[in-house]
Amino acid sequence: MALITTVSPEKAEGIIKEGYEMYMSKVGTIPQPMQLMSLSPDLFELQLKRTKYFGNHPKLSFALLVHIRYLAANTQAYSYCMDFNRHLLNKMGNDEDTIRIMENDSSKSMLEENESAMLDFVIRSMKTPTSITASDITTLKDYGWEERDMVDALAQGVGMIDHAIMMQVFQINQTCMLG
Repeated sequence: MALITTVSPEKAEGIIKEGYEMYMSKVGTIPQPMQLMSLSPDLFELQLKRTKYFGNHPKLSFALLVHIRYLAANTQAYSYCMDFNRHLLNKMGNDEDTIRIMENDSSKSMLEENESAMLDFVIRSMKTPTSITASDITTLKDYGWEERDMVDALAQGVGMIDHAIMMQVFQINQTCMLG
């Protein structure tokens, strides 16, 4: 049982209601981390803006962002987001064998070569931040990525950390009902 009581959809007002309605229409559920954030409307709004920003990103594709979230959540053993994003990976045609291979080597994704390079950069950055060198940045630039894209992609990955910790601290249900 959760240690805190989040805002239920029936009691949602203002930005919380708007966000809940958006998630229901686009995803068919209100993600648990967003329900957790409902206790702080200002943080909820920031997270909602962040979600919208990445949803309309000019260069980071939906597929790349799902891969980043899945593998970043995996580095944190963050089961809710692993399950949620695994469901999305499956819907995109990735079978369980492909996902397991990618878990062991992020460069083995089904993404295009440039996106696979970005994914590998993000996951290596999260696992061993000091391993990234100027050569890694140059390689990404050679694939057409801008520094802004690198910062954005890494921000998407490390964003899993705060939610993973808060979900555990407040004992929020980690069961994802998708799939």
